[in-house]
Amino acid sequence: MVNKIAFLTLGCKLNYAETSTYERGFAKNGLEVVPWEEKADVYLINTCSVTERAEKKCRNIIRKMHRISPEAKLIVTGCYAELHKEALQKIEGVSLVFGAKEKTEVVPRTMELLKNPSHGAHDAEKAEAPSQPATASSSDKASVAERLKAIDMASFLEAYSTGERTRSFLKVQDGCNNFCAYCTVPYARGNSRNIPIADAVAQARQIATSGIKEIVITGVNTGDFGRTTGETFLDLLKALNDVEGIERYRISSIEPNLITEEIVDWIASGTKFQPHFHIPLQSGSDVILNRVGRHYDTEFFFDRIEYIRKKMDPAPSDKEKPFVFFGIDVIAGLPGETEDLFEETYSFLKDRIKPAFIHVFPYSRRLGTVAYSWKDQVQDSVKTDRVARLEALCASLHEEFIARNKGRRSQVLWESDVKDGLMGGYTGNYIRLQRPFDSSKVNTVEDVIIQ
Repeated sequence: MVNKIAFLTLGCKLNYAETSTYERGFAKNGLEVVPWEEKADVYLINTCSVTERAEKKCRNIIRKMHRISPEAKLIVTGCYAELHKEALQKIEGVSLVFGAKEKTEVVPRTMELLKNPSHGAHDAEKAEAPSQPATASSSDKASVAERLKAIDMASFLEAYSTGERTRSFLKVQDGCNNFCAYCTVPYARGNSRNIPIADAVAQARQIATSGIKEIVITGVNTGDFGRTTGETFLDLLKALNDVEGIERYRISSIEPNLITEEIVDWIASGTKFQPHFHIPLQSGSDVILNRVGRHYDTEFFFDRIEYIRKKMDPAPSDKEKPFVFFGIDVIAGLPGETEDLFEETYSFLKDRIKPAFIHVFPYSRRLGTVAYSWKDQVQDSVKTDRVARLEALCASLHEEFIARNKGRRSQVLWESDVKDGLMGGYTGNYIRLQRPFDSSKVNTVEDVIIQ
């Protein structure tokens, strides 16, 4: 009898790319991939640890899956698995837990478990006590350095997603060396590292053979590409741009200090890269930015946004070219964020940056980070209020962005999903459009006037 396996992914698009790669690996080994809502012999949960709420959701889902299918093997990987491996091993029903440096072992070790079920139980018995994240606050710096060193290129899981017909997320980089005061990501995913350009191009060609038209280049700190291979992010973009069959590219997220003028100039020169940028700000207060260890101030951030607009926005006389889309990450309620400092962030976004979208996150106190021990934590009720105010600002700015683009010409990649007889798709500058369903339009790029 063929074993059935189901997948559940939490967190970022990087996790989705990795899950897709696990799916292909298990399918090659003869397992039948089924939707996670169906009964399966194995469930793989790819976890997230970006917030306390995300971790709680992971635990709840694992326990729920065991209640629904107590006889099934539960395999856990992802960021939460790296930070709290021993605690996860103690949850009833969990057979195997894979941290960051063990992702390449997920498929072979799970297949071994299916052949010899006693292995999983033996691994779970190794746990002695609930674990704490191995960060600067829970172990000495030497131990942290050795632990991160272990998560190296030998454990880099090459990955891309194939769940959508029109779009694929291609992982080119992993890990981060920034160690911002609020963030567990470097501890969960290790030091910054990347695959060679040749490997990324080879995977892009594989994606193209499946008929997918758009690739989103993704990583933990995507713009840091090249740290381990001596190549540059711009060289990567140029090489990918030449891949036949791929019509559009997007960069999932890039730090403001890593999107250089040279990169902007090249993208603006006429490439497959779309006028769509996702750039983390986190705070519009220089006091907060400096305290949490960000590598820029608000003036640098503003100058970088203005440079992109100067190079890529339409000239006043151009009535057809669309405006550049900026999605900006902001954390509300970082420690020490007084009402005045929050107002600096709000005003900076509203009056100077004016993005098309704001991705708003309430600060989540993460055990093991530097900011965890700071005494000037912001009350949850205050964080909730600030999130609501930023989300309202986001809605207003997004409406303004769409209004500015009405009547302008762009290209939309139509998707296969149908709702109420309509199909949808995104323009190059990430405006969602709809039209009556037409099967001949699915996975095609069409020239349109934004209405």
